[in-house]
Amino acid sequence: MASRLGAAQAPAPFTQFLTDELQRALAHWNHRRLAPQFPEADWQKVLDADVRMLRLEGGFMEELRAEVAQEAAAAPTDAQGFLAWFEALKENGPGQKDPLFPWIAEEASLEEMRWFLEQEAAGEAGFDDLVAYTQVKMPARPKLELARNYWDEMGRGNPKGMHGPMLEVLVEHLKLEPEIDRTCRESLALANAMTAMATSRRYAWHSVGALGAVELTAPGRSAATAQGLRRLGLSPRERRYFDIHAVLDVKHSEEWNSEVIRPLVEEDPRRATAIAEGALIRLKCGERCFERYRAELWS
Repeated sequence: MASRLGAAQAPAPFTQFLTDELQRALAHWNHRRLAPQFPEADWQKVLDADVRMLRLEGGFMEELRAEVAQEAAAAPTDAQGFLAWFEALKENGPGQKDPLFPWIAEEASLEEMRWFLEQEAAGEAGFDDLVAYTQVKMPARPKLELARNYWDEMGRGNPKGMHGPMLEVLVEHLKLEPEIDRTCRESLALANAMTAMATSRRYAWHSVGALGAVELTAPGRSAATAQGLRRLGLSPRERRYFDIHAVLDVKHSEEWNSEVIRPLVEEDPRRATAIAEGALIRLKCGERCFERYRAELWS
């Protein structure tokens, strides 16, 4: 993997909860606990193990919160001011305009693209499921927009339009083997953080911010990835997942901001700080991924 644009920076340092061992443990736990299951005879033992993992997940999340707390506290708490702050993250947020993506679009070889996509696929938390968890008991107006977003993710009832299977088409074509134990901790940490925010109700407002940050910032990265796939000769069907997100997420972001974030902050300004923390957590986790990817691909 010799192609490069310049010297890659070392990934940001990890601390107590941002380790290979813990992130893999959390990823395996999330994979198990969120899968449909049958009752087990030893459910009490499983519950005891879950409590231990929930404590570790909580410690991980609080470490991420501490990292962004000062910046999030500086965000406005009135709806108009907060939306301006939030939308500016597209330009000035952590990880934005990372040099990885022009390189993906213009220079990455097929082997390098496969490694990148394998990391991304293994760390994919499933946007549709995250939205579904987040919308539980939300106020009516934001809940309706979350439902519309989810319906888009589901292809509006058409199996061929479902976003998850679109990514599977690419994974199968490139013969990717996304596995937790072969995935870098930065990618796992991103998925683990997104899952924690969506599934724990104490981080529900954080999840709104994190998912909104995905919609806000994904189009440019998706367009670059689609361009790279097109350059490497992949068909429209094989790159459809990224082609769609390069366009659809622009509309999703506008609607998320106006129909989810605005009414939530108007109703309770305290939510602005939690939404800001969630957005910054998502972007900082992404930034760590990009740094690690560059360190691996440009070394």
